[in-house]
Amino acid sequence: MIGQLSGRLIEKNPTDLLIDCGGVGYEVKISLNTFTTLGTDEAVRIFTKLIVREDAHLLYGFASKEEREMFNHLISVSGIGPNTAMIMLSSMVPDEIAHAIQSEDVRTIQGIKGIGAKTAQRVIIDLKDKMLKMTFSAENMFSQSNTNRFDALTALVSLGFDKKAADKVLDKLSTGQESVEQLIKEALKLL
Repeated sequence: MIGQLSGRLIEKNPTDLLIDCGGVGYEVKISLNTFTTLGTDEAVRIFTKLIVREDAHLLYGFASKEEREMFNHLISVSGIGPNTAMIMLSSMVPDEIAHAIQSEDVRTIQGIKGIGAKTAQRVIIDLKDKMLKMTFSAENMFSQSNTNRFDALTALVSLGFDKKAADKVLDKLSTGQESVEQLIKEALKLL
């Protein structure tokens, strides 16, 4: 099993990478979230999942362990294969998928291309208990320039506030110039 690749990035496309590891070029399928997270660095480390089929050995790559873990959970659901799981991870970050599953938000999951009502319900039924035990990082949800907003959101969620409600309040408050402390204090007044 190939669980991780570290090497030199040869080629980067929105759906796949070519990574040189010791003279061998590995073609790796990726999500759009991984594509944006990797940036333009030549040296990369990517977490992988090898899927073996009768006609191919396919390597799927992820920028974080959390994304790979969500991929593994998604492909365990009947009716969701690796390509559908990659579409889901391209549409939403792992934290958003976990939140949709935990809150039984069929509409959000069904809004992903290729997911129908029955499959969305099956995802929720099969994965709800697993998602309650897991914590995902929302690091991909915000750009690097907005880390104060992300830190404030993380703090509010850890204080027990609903993530969606805290997110809406921070959207109203955030201009990009506030400190984490200012954002938290102002958000606490509105929550």
